[in-house]
Formats: sequence, structure tokens, C-alpha cells
Amino acid sequence: MTSVMRRFASGERRFDRPSPKGDEETRAPVVLMVSGGADSTALLLLAVGSRLDIDDGRGCVRVARERLHVLHVNHGLRGADADEDEAFVRRLAASCGIPCTVRRADVSSLARRASYAGSNVENVGRKLRYAAANELANELSATFGTPRSAARILTAHTADDRAETFLMNAVRGAGAAGLSSIPRRRNRVVRPLLDRTHQELCDFLRMRGATWREDASNADTRYLRSFVRHRLLPLMRERNPRVVSSLSTTCDILSEEDAYLSGVAARALRSLTRRDEGGVVALDARKLAALDLAVARRAVRAAMLRASCDARLEARHVDAVLALVAAGHGSLSTPMGCDARVEYGMLFLRAPGASQQGEPLWLRVPGARTLADGRVLRARLLPLTDARDPVAVARAHGMEWQGMSVLLDADACGLSQRQDSRLWVDAAAPGDVLCPLGMHGQSKKLSDLLNEARIPAADRAGVPIVRVAPNREIVWVAGIRADERFRCTSDTKLLLVLSIVRQG
Repeated sequence: MTSVMRRFASGERRFDRPSPKGDEETRAPVVLMVSGGADSTALLLLAVGSRLDIDDGRGCVRVARERLHVLHVNHGLRGADADEDEAFVRRLAASCGIPCTVRRADVSSLARRASYAGSNVENVGRKLRYAAANELANELSATFGTPRSAARILTAHTADDRAETFLMNAVRGAGAAGLSSIPRRRNRVVRPLLDRTHQELCDFLRMRGATWREDASNADTRYLRSFVRHRLLPLMRERNPRVVSSLSTTCDILSEEDAYLSGVAARALRSLTRRDEGGVVALDARKLAALDLAVARRAVRAAMLRASCDARLEARHVDAVLALVAAGHGSLSTPMGCDARVEYGMLFLRAPGASQQGEPLWLRVPGARTLADGRVLRARLLPLTDARDPVAVARAHGMEWQGMSVLLDADACGLSQRQDSRLWVDAAAPGDVLCPLGMHGQSKKLSDLLNEARIPAADRAGVPIVRVAPNREIVWVAGIRADERFRCTSDTKLLLVLSIVRQG
């Protein structure tokens, strides 16, 4: 029976439920993120006295009480109300016999810092909450003696939250990933209440005689989520009373289809990537342009997030980068994202503030490029028109320039006097190997060659590595050593002159 048939035969909403775990996984800590509102209060009471599916392969079962730990984050935004929320959560956790950890932060001040430039208070608060939850889960995992991956962080997101997020992302302009809304699970974070509505949880609390805290800011429609909650959804319910359930189903479908396409895009991205280091990602723009648009969008989005993991991307940002790829040239910057540049058939994505040392580039032959440190890398072709010995000429040139310029065999490098001749220049990458000139074809790790040249580790990103093409053979470690495979021989007719000099 196929996975699709199994899914519908069993009535499950998700594909491929994992197999039951071992003893370590069933003893791992479960962190409950509790704000004191109705949803998170219900999460705590359900975790203590009912069954939950925490996505550990055991289905909907009771979670051992000794595994539970409450986390409350006081954002310091609402003065005495925030302190009362904290006190409420402490009392609630104590009444359930569950340990409680409280983290405090001045979110408003953090949002004004340069490191959070462009972030609003809500986004900063969310980052802090999840950072605190992951830190606590790691600490508890060490105490419990269980793998970090086995820990779970439970949030109280509901079907209403999912519908609201769907509409918010639609208003902003999002792709399939954004319209998938809140996932049921992301790494250790699980949302076991995602199929329940806020009203269902409030009814549950009233039946239990339980109270909860109300955040007055939730009614402020100046915030987009509150606007969607109090203005848009009521209108939509007039047409479809079950609109929240309908949108949740839509999110499930989009999530499953997006997961498949993302897998396809990840494989495509691996084949496109020519450099991924130090906040700089270089992709083969020509191959990218040949991909199906749905795959290309996901590949570009993933690459932009690699370059700048904190980027807040929208569909229009990805489409703008793809427009550069289609044009074959140009540059742009995305808000809180990265700089994108297309030239010579390559797409370069660079995080704000990333060092320009070692940034990949194409070097036209003949041509010159100014590097980040001010040095100039030059290349030209020199035909041999007389009877001089190419080997002797190359040796004399190397002695005169003391390694700052070399003469190599242009044909061996795949170069000719046609207009589109070029070489690829980037930085040393793990696993790089070359055959240093003078070692008669013996190979050596590039890292060992740089060690012998006494290049400090901190400076190695600034050593230009000239290659035949991206991910191909090294031609010259600029200023240090050429590769034996491209040396001049008695048959050399066209010389490649490479040099690196300080400008001025």
C-alpha cells in the first residue's frame, strides 16, 4: 500500500508517521511555552491531564508528568500587566506540580538595537521566546541525559492562529511556503493544538472552571494579526462559518506539496552552487534560468537564506532576483536580506556586512579585477612569435616577478584569443587539492600549501585562488604557487600571463 493510501486509510492528516522511539526519546524533556492566555493555559492543563500527540511516534498519548517543564517569557512590554501574567503562570504551574522557568527581557529596547534593525517588537519577541525555549530544552536534555533532538517544545498555536497567519502572509504577498502558514512541527517545536479552535479551548477551560489572562493589545487592530482576527475573519465567517477549518485544510495541502517541491529545489540548488561560504553564495545563473519557475523560486529563496539566515523574504524579493537572472546582469538589495548581483553567467548573493574577501568573481582574459583588499588581479594572453623556449621564458619571468606574476600554458587552461575567455577566482575551500609547480605532478592539499607559505588562518580568505571554472582545477594560488598541470612546455604557443599587484 502506498504512503498516500495508508494516509487516507488510517484517517491521518500527515504523511509518514515516524516509527516508535526508544526509551531515551520517551524520557526526554517537554517544554511548554505558556504565556497565560487561554490557548497556552489550555495546553498546560491538557498536557497534565489528557492526551497529546507530540510527534514522537507514539500518537496521542499521555505525556509523563516528570518530563514537563513550563517556560514563560516576560517581554516587559505591558508593565504591571506583564508581571501579573508572570505571577499567574507561576501559580498555574505550581498548582499542576510542574516546574516553571521564567525569562525576562526588555524587548522594546532590543528592537531599537542595530542588530535588530528593521524588526518590529513582535518579531523580536518571537525570536527571544524560541531562543529561550531552545536553550531551556538543551539544559534539560543534559540534566535528563537524553539527546537534544529527542526534546520537544510545545506551543499553543490553534487553527485560528493558522488561518490568521495564512491571511497575513497572503496580504503581504507570500509564496507556497508562507501560505502553508504555521507548520505542525519544525525541528523540535511541535504544535499539538493546531486542529483545535480558540473557541473550543475557551469552552474547555470554562468546563474546568479555569481562568486565564487576557492581553488588551490583542484587540488593537493597528497590528496586522489583530486586524485579520477582528475585521477580516468575522466577514469571512458570514460566508463560511467553518472558514478556519477550511483554511487549515488548505494549509495542510500547501505544506505537503511545498515539502515535495522544496526537496526537488534542494537537489537543484546543490547542482547550481559554486560557492557557499562566509555569507556569500554563488550560483550558476545560466543553469538556474533553465529550471522550472516553481523550482527556481525555491532554489533562490533557499540560497538567499543561506547567505543571510535572518532575511525576511517575500515572493516579490525572490522574483526580483529571478528577473536579474533572466536579464543576465544587474544588482539589487532586498530589505533585511542580501545583495544580489548577476554578471558573467553567475548569481552572487551576499549577506549585509559579509566580508568581501574571497568573494567569487569571473576574470576576463584579457582583463583585470580589483579585489576587496585593493590589489589588482590581471590576466592577458601573449602569443609566442619567435623561437624562444617557452619553458625558459616562464622560468625567467617567475624569477623576475618573485611569484607575483606567472606565465602558463593558455591552451592547457582552456583559453584562446576569443572574446569570451575567462577564469574563475574565489577563496580556498575545504578539500581543495592541487599539483604545485616543481613537485612533478604530486598532489598536495591547498591547506598544507598555505601552511607552508605561513599564511595565517584569518588571512586565507583573502588569498585569490584562480581556477579553470567553478569547482574545477586550480590554475594559480595567487602570489604563492601555480599548478604543474598548466606549466609551459616546449609545445606552448600561447602564454597566459597572470599577475597580482598593489594598485598605485
